[in-house]
Amino acid sequence: MTRKWFAAALGIAGLPLLLLRADNAYAHCDGLDGPVVTAARKALETNNVNLVLVWVQKEQEPEVNAVFREVLAVRKLSPESRALADRQLFETVVRLHRAGEGAPYTGVVPAGRDLGPAIPAADRAIESGDAAALERLLEQELRGGLREAFARVQATRRYDPNDVTAGRAYVKAYVEYIHFVERLHEAASRGAAGHYAEAAER
Repeated sequence: MTRKWFAAALGIAGLPLLLLRADNAYAHCDGLDGPVVTAARKALETNNVNLVLVWVQKEQEPEVNAVFREVLAVRKLSPESRALADRQLFETVVRLHRAGEGAPYTGVVPAGRDLGPAIPAADRAIESGDAAALERLLEQELRGGLREAFARVQATRRYDPNDVTAGRAYVKAYVEYIHFVERLHEAASRGAAGHYAEAAER
């Protein structure tokens, strides 16, 4: 696997699905410490709703604007009101953002959950402006996953034709191996889709 080939795959949104459980991948934006709520907090601090509007689709802007105005008014009443009002904004923008992704809304998740290694590494790469550490992580994970799947195929392929159980073990290993390779190839060759375009494809 050359670095030139891998660099082409780094921007593919589907690639993390090879490394992470789907719930981690889709849940990144619904946390209190996720990028959507972080943007909402900054919007409230600066009284600039545009900072959070970028996380929703254009047709969802009126709802966010209305909630934002209400929250600004209510949060002045008391510390308790402020906390409740802020929570209302967080829940609104997370719900709308996930709707734009084509994902169900299940609430705002507490901060600090384990997202695995790839998502935090991807965020750190953006903050630092350097994707080298992320590239090394993904190369290691992809190479390890491919070798593991390949080894299972090799370990099961020479079975007695009359041993159906052993044959099924080979078929299972083969299918998993082929699907892994297929997903990797598709991720590397189809080009990076836009954020909401991906949701439309699902």
